[in-house]
Amino acid sequence: MFRTQFCDLFGVDYPIVQGGMQWVGRAELVSAVANAGALGFLTALTQPTPEELAKEIQRCKDMTDKPFGVNLTILPTITPPPYAEYRQAIIESGVKIVETAGSNPKEHIPHFKEAGIKVIHKCTSVRHAVKAQELGVDAISIDGFECAGHPGEDDIPGLVLIPAAVDKVEVPVVASGGFADGRGLVAALALGASGINMGTRFLCTAEAPVHQRIKEQIVAASELDTELIFRPLRNTARVASNPVSRKVVQILAEGGEFADVRELVAGSRGRKVFEEGDPDLGIWSVGLAQGIIHDIPTVEELVSRIMREAEETIQQRLSGFVS
Repeated sequence: MFRTQFCDLFGVDYPIVQGGMQWVGRAELVSAVANAGALGFLTALTQPTPEELAKEIQRCKDMTDKPFGVNLTILPTITPPPYAEYRQAIIESGVKIVETAGSNPKEHIPHFKEAGIKVIHKCTSVRHAVKAQELGVDAISIDGFECAGHPGEDDIPGLVLIPAAVDKVEVPVVASGGFADGRGLVAALALGASGINMGTRFLCTAEAPVHQRIKEQIVAASELDTELIFRPLRNTARVASNPVSRKVVQILAEGGEFADVRELVAGSRGRKVFEEGDPDLGIWSVGLAQGIIHDIPTVEELVSRIMREAEETIQQRLSGFVS
């Protein structure tokens, strides 16, 4: 067994994070991650109101006595959700770890810090990591181009982005994008990271509140089966390749605007994908890591396997190269 600075800072057994995932970061999955010794995040905006978030936090507390956090993703929208109210619900709940993502978290960090909450900020570039450290975050989650969801616009893969970020910040860095097994954990640690963040891999576990057919779709898919949508709009998102996402790519490539694809990319359609199990109903996030996902284990089985693989890789494979 080995520990990193991340483990000590956040009070977890293993340097593995289940980051916030819209519609997926619910108590069933997050408590399973916590009970397995890793760090899981409820997704605040999956809950329709701050009051419902408070109930979900309590539900998670009823299922685990180990640390877990809440993700608050701040995105520019026509009608923004009441972020301050969600923030207050998190603070009043007694949760001590928050993952911020999306836009600049400057408005929220002082409130969290005053409440004794540790903050991990998820970003997609070195410059944003440096800025987040200046704002006072406790750790950085750096998303390489391989990740699901929003990889940013720089298109820098983790092999370069992770060490580039580590070189510029002093707080612990969690590597995100393309991680799914023990080999990836060892690689991230070798690049200077203090842990790994996995979304797609946790999406494909027994406890994930997602229809079984979607999990089976991930197992069947390869690393080639994603699309990058919204590229012409400078708001790139990596999602599963299906008739809907391919149509969105085509419309925008031909000069279309967001209004022309609004109905196709509606969040309600993506939610139905996870609930009803039809992968072609709408847009849903998945990363390149699906190319190295071959089963649907329990969270406990997954975390234990990753740690075992990591130790075997270091002690057996890598040690053999040192004379």
